[in-house]
Amino acid sequence: MKNMILSEGEWKLMNALWTNAPCSLSTLVAALDEETGWTKSTIFVMLRRLIAKDAVNLDQSGKIQLYTPLVNKEDCAIRETESFLSRVYNGSIGLMFSSLAGQKALSKDEIDELRKILDEAEEGLSDDNGQ
Repeated sequence: MKNMILSEGEWKLMNALWTNAPCSLSTLVAALDEETGWTKSTIFVMLRRLIAKDAVNLDQSGKIQLYTPLVNKEDCAIRETESFLSRVYNGSIGLMFSSLAGQKALSKDEIDELRKILDEAEEGLSDDNGQ
């Protein structure tokens, strides 16, 4: 599970699970219909793959089979971010932000939000160092 990376489709399915869990296959089909149009069999196959990856659990103890995520969204997002940074920016978050800034892809609000995040991170470093 440590190195598990989800495909784009798996992210969509997991987001539906994180929002609705535990849920049945029918609930997932309904939740994903507008965004994806996937059939019941497509979602079933994807669930089987996610079960094989130990990302999803299938509970067959009741009348209805229920699916529950075994991984949390935050952990998956961290792994995905690390993988993306490693593949695209050689692990450098600075290079990524430099690229975004160079393309003028950041709004003023996003820049302000990043400043706030960086200020808070810097304060956390100062606290950790006893300063």
